[in-house]
Amino acid sequence: METKVNIISDSEHEVEVNLSYEEIKPEIEEAYKKESKTIAVPGFRKGKVPMHMIKKMYGEAIEYQASEKIAQKKFWDVVDEKELKPISTPALTDIDFVKNEKLFFKVKYEIKPELELKDYKGIEIEKPIFKVKDEDVQKEIDYLLKQNATFEPADAVENNNCRITVNLQRLDKENNPISGSSSENIVIDLSESNVNPQIAQSAKDKKVGETFNFVFTDEHFHGEEKHVEEFNYSADITKIEKIVLPEPTEELVKKLSKDKASSLDELKAELKKNFESYYEGQTENIFSNSLINKVVENNDFTAPPGYVENLKNRLIEMEKENAKRYKQPFDERAVADQLKERAEWTAKWQIILENLAKKENISVDDSELEVLAKEEAEKTGISVDKLVKYYKDSNRTEALLEDKVVKFLKENAKIIEIDPETKLKESKEKETAAKGTKGKKK
Repeated sequence: METKVNIISDSEHEVEVNLSYEEIKPEIEEAYKKESKTIAVPGFRKGKVPMHMIKKMYGEAIEYQASEKIAQKKFWDVVDEKELKPISTPALTDIDFVKNEKLFFKVKYEIKPELELKDYKGIEIEKPIFKVKDEDVQKEIDYLLKQNATFEPADAVENNNCRITVNLQRLDKENNPISGSSSENIVIDLSESNVNPQIAQSAKDKKVGETFNFVFTDEHFHGEEKHVEEFNYSADITKIEKIVLPEPTEELVKKLSKDKASSLDELKAELKKNFESYYEGQTENIFSNSLINKVVENNDFTAPPGYVENLKNRLIEMEKENAKRYKQPFDERAVADQLKERAEWTAKWQIILENLAKKENISVDDSELEVLAKEEAEKTGISVDKLVKYYKDSNRTEALLEDKVVKFLKENAKIIEIDPETKLKESKEKETAAKGTKGKKK
């Protein structure tokens, strides 16, 4: 077998293969045996037609059909032999089969291109430092206590610490009831932050049997066009209850904290620790994503289209499985459009990642997989050898490599710690100032 690899571009190669008829004869004979089991000729039972008759009558068609399958198999043999690394579905671009003489074919395939990486060290990246506030902790305590709250009948809505039951009636622009647009026994917790502020304001000081009106504003987009609709309602109060939070006794605190705390102060400390852990994770995620995005931006290129398509199809399948699991509608065309940019970005990052690892001599060896396997073996009871094999078969090596590359980038980045609230405030001030300047120019 004569083989040759042609370099078409940085990301596209082509394999040429020349085979003599003798080299593929075993596969040709196997094709005849397989086809002979299904061929029927008058005077012979199916599968009992003499081979010389089959070759005479159908030989050309059988051999040409077999040649395409042989080409596909031989291509993958070349891939293994030359350690080629196709990243998308290879395409058979040319085939020339001459019976009793030769088989020649070409297969085009994509590879991860080698990049001249730049500007991936010393990148200035903002890292948000979230601070745990006492009010955040108190809100969480109030939320936990509220899950165990009791409700006492009340004569009037004295404040937002109430729960009201109402009958709702939608009104037209002249405040007349709209037929068929009423709902009964709707429970509204006025202490919830997501309750329409108009409801809480209008219900203030109202008693059972009294009515108040409010407006619900619906804002939504059709493409880039914003639509605003207002709906008028009247609400008849049928029940008012005061929300009574329980005392944070030792027994209740233990229940709320799952035995991690026994006093209110201990519960606050536990919640603060949980917040800090959560914020730390969010900070690292934001920082890592910002850093990776900047590296991709600094080394932008056109990713191989076949590779992008493969990644997009994998993402679509994942979304399809999620929709199936949660019994949600699935519009494949819409999802494909939504995932296009994500697939392109992922393709670029994966190629940059591999190039960066190679340039900086970052790798994952078997000893690192064994360390991980030993830790999991103790928990699962699965042998280390089986776990190591599983890691190699399930792309765990690639995930570990990515972790090491991201760690390298972090160690070589210039971190600028910022207060997110101050940053947001400054951003809003700039936006307001810009709008003011624009208005003056007009």
